Amino acid sequence: MAGGGILGGGRSSWGYGHPAAARQIGGRWWQQEVKRRERWLVGLGIVLHAVYMLSIFDIYFKTPIVHGMDPVPQRFSPPAKRLVLLVADGLRADKFFEPDSDGRFRAPFLRSVIKEKGRWGISHARPPTESRPGHVSIIAGFYEDPSAVTKGWKANPVEFDSVFNRSRHTFAFGSPDIIPIFCRSVPHSTWATYPHEYEDFASDASFLDQWSFDQFHSLLNRSRNDPKLRQMLLQDKLVIFLHLLGCDTNGHAHRPYSSIYLSNVKVVDKIAEDVYNLLENYFNDNQTAYIFTADHGMSDKGSHGDGHPSNTDTPLVAWGAGIKNPGWLISDSLSDDGFRFVDEHKHDMPTPTEWGLRGIERVDVNQADLAPLMATIVGLPCPVNSVGNLPLGYLSLNKAEEVEAVFANTKQILNQFLQKSRLKQLSSLYFRPYKPLANFSSFLDQIEDLIAAREYKAALKTCHILRAMSLEGLHYFQTYDWLMLMATIILGYIGWMMNLTLHVLQSYTFLGNIFLKKTQESSLRITKKNVYLGGCLLMSLLSVILYLENSPLLYHAYISMTVFLWTQILSKLQLLNAIWKELSARNFISNMKLLSVLVMSFIILEFLVASFFNRKLYTWFFLIAGILAALHLFFIASGRHIMALYLWSSCWFLSMFTLMPAEIPDNNPLVVASGGLIVLIGMASRWIQSSSRGDNFKLYIVQMSEQTSQFHKLFLVQASLVVVSSLMVWLSTSHRALKKELLPMHQLINWSIAVVSMILPLFSPPSILSRLTSIFLGFAPPFLLLSIGYEAVFYSALALVLMGWILLECVNLYSAECQGPLHVRNLEDNPTGGGYNARYLQLSDIRIPLFFMVLFNIAFFGTGNFASIASFEISSVYRFITIFSPFLMAALLIFKLFIPFLLVICVFSAISKLIRVPRLGCYFIVIIFSDLMTIHFFFLVRNTGSWMEIGNSISHFGLMSAQVVFVLLLLALTSIYTKDIEVPSQKLSWGKAT
Repeated sequence: MAGGGILGGGRSSWGYGHPAAARQIGGRWWQQEVKRRERWLVGLGIVLHAVYMLSIFDIYFKTPIVHGMDPVPQRFSPPAKRLVLLVADGLRADKFFEPDSDGRFRAPFLRSVIKEKGRWGISHARPPTESRPGHVSIIAGFYEDPSAVTKGWKANPVEFDSVFNRSRHTFAFGSPDIIPIFCRSVPHSTWATYPHEYEDFASDASFLDQWSFDQFHSLLNRSRNDPKLRQMLLQDKLVIFLHLLGCDTNGHAHRPYSSIYLSNVKVVDKIAEDVYNLLENYFNDNQTAYIFTADHGMSDKGSHGDGHPSNTDTPLVAWGAGIKNPGWLISDSLSDDGFRFVDEHKHDMPTPTEWGLRGIERVDVNQADLAPLMATIVGLPCPVNSVGNLPLGYLSLNKAEEVEAVFANTKQILNQFLQKSRLKQLSSLYFRPYKPLANFSSFLDQIEDLIAAREYKAALKTCHILRAMSLEGLHYFQTYDWLMLMATIILGYIGWMMNLTLHVLQSYTFLGNIFLKKTQESSLRITKKNVYLGGCLLMSLLSVILYLENSPLLYHAYISMTVFLWTQILSKLQLLNAIWKELSARNFISNMKLLSVLVMSFIILEFLVASFFNRKLYTWFFLIAGILAALHLFFIASGRHIMALYLWSSCWFLSMFTLMPAEIPDNNPLVVASGGLIVLIGMASRWIQSSSRGDNFKLYIVQMSEQTSQFHKLFLVQASLVVVSSLMVWLSTSHRALKKELLPMHQLINWSIAVVSMILPLFSPPSILSRLTSIFLGFAPPFLLLSIGYEAVFYSALALVLMGWILLECVNLYSAECQGPLHVRNLEDNPTGGGYNARYLQLSDIRIPLFFMVLFNIAFFGTGNFASIASFEISSVYRFITIFSPFLMAALLIFKLFIPFLLVICVFSAISKLIRVPRLGCYFIVIIFSDLMTIHFFFLVRNTGSWMEIGNSISHFGLMSAQVVFVLLLLALTSIYTKDIEVPSQKLSWGKAT
């Protein structure tokens, strides 16, 4: 009969195209060649994915900080001698401005400042709304160095300039997590922090705020008897920083709507009042400016990090020397002028009525704007890395001083652009300048002329235009290498996938046989030699260019890997020519069939990508898949209505779990009951085996033999272990509920059950149903003992769908209507994954890796978040260990996650034997599909947003890149259980219907 290859063509007397028979030309040499090539491909794949995973840090997480710029001094006298910065860590704007339940406002002093002697607004923070990025924005004027994500925002990957660096002297007191970041490397600073142990989530943390104030108060008292200290305090360009951590700690521990958090708002207001009174009495010169703000807010859940307004909206109150008095609004009507802050909020948003501030002018700023504001107030150059825009709405300056201040701010940003441009030009053989600023000097001359002519309005407008272009130019050079790097990485992935595709076509389809017959070895050597020589010359040329441009070492690795992969492709010109001729010889319908399969595969892969962000998509997938599978079975296998009903119900059963919360709630009765469900499924499997006599279809997967009686005893032992593990779940939970310690005997029993149960499947009969049922029962006890809720039921639901997949493949086999005597043969795996009876891959076999990838992903998404192990409850390991041991607990947690994967891999291996497809051939197709998803995730990596969003985007890309190793290791591990599975050597005729 005709049997289509993976491209739909090819014929073989074996019906399914037997590689071993078709390739007698090569004989043993061919098998050795395939083994060698596959070992090489696996090794190459591991190296390639490891190297390309690092590329995202050269593309997305490259530091924006550049050094070597000269500071831009102010050209007018500063309005203040000293600045006081008060940062209430974790203070939400609404909780600060709104009244309490009695109608009283929580910050009476700062509220009086807003109404009588200062300015106010909202400071908009850009995600990630964490403490370190927020303080960097306030004090240094730029948004966190993206490369700091690799260090958890704790250390400075690159030193940067700040207001503290530029000050004459800085006094700072507060948290050990914040103060050292800005003061450790500043010699002209005096600072102190409290011990980490003070940050106690079990108590009211407002005493941390009082500690900071007390330290500063003590400093002023000491200065009265210390002339040197007093002299430092009397200097100009002085900065005083108090970091107030109480709201953040109380918000995490008690939530921002708790009485403790709301009382802490009153505490920071009182500290602001005390600092003001203390300094005004101490200096008595009206030369002190005050700024009160927060680094980020706090969500209702007591967390922060994302871009929700509760996290990005922070209060801002400024008063004192150089700050404008309150402005009064005639009308509250505001129009959207199109401006957006860094958190995407609109400009001039209406003030909530309950704040009671609708008649007072509100000036909102981006958080990074505070650095140039503070620098201008005390006459400091703006931090050289700042990208903030000076908010004139807060400054009490005349028109000439306003223009000078904005001009200095603009030149400081322009200097960053010029330095980046200069450094890139020095290292580039072919430099592409940023054309809009090619004549930047003319802008500077124009502004100077307008200032000299006292045309201040026009000068301000030109400054804003130049500043905007400078920021665009900074972004241009920040992403200067993106096109080259991204093109290199994408070409590398495409080259890798093409190499895998050619290997599959050459080793597992009829095209390999054509290639062997038509290729002359001598001409092949000549072609390869020329291609390799050209590849080496190109690689050398590109490496020299990169060396001359002082490119990082990894750039050489990216380029070399990509050139090597495409050299490998071009060295197979004969095979490429054979494929092209085969495609050209096919008719239109065959080519359309190939195209439709590829399009459908692409749609499924895009669905899998989308499911990373919305796991509920799997609910719709399995609802639809259940109906389609049942209809397929109903029409193909007429009379097997119960089987069709089983496929439909099992898919719908599994669809429920992705609607459930990723954070699994405790439900131990459900865990215990799921043990009974597992035993019932095992009994149903036993019933199918006992009722299979006379039904050739059932015998196909049952294969009754002399080991049946032994399996009956093994089944009873395994079922008993499942029941005992369910009882141990109940017993262990009862002890925990009564706050009793888990007895060592209980732990010993749990460990013994888990270990013994996983060994027993090795002694089960080798027929498909018997072995897979035994594996299902064998991994059930450890999974139950590690479960706390609905995931225990998910284990059974996944197993039912996997069994449905096997039934569906059996139906597809029988639809070929090949008959022959029942004959069982042991298929021993060889390194090529095909076995002696393996056949050619066909176009329709693409469904196997696609089904595998869907089920492999649902094994993750069914019970939690794919991206983070932290989404799985740590209490699930308490039945094995109660003493804190992070490595053992993490190992148990990871093992629990692996169990559903092991089931999927075991069924995948069994099906590859059942339908006689080469398992490694399917594995390589899985890797091709995974890398198509990897390319998509490569473009979805984020360097902005919450820390969680950034981390998730990296982990998505990393997890898909790791599939080349992950799946292979699981295949090797599960081969212990599946290597001796026996399947019939030929198809069976239809038996009686069920």
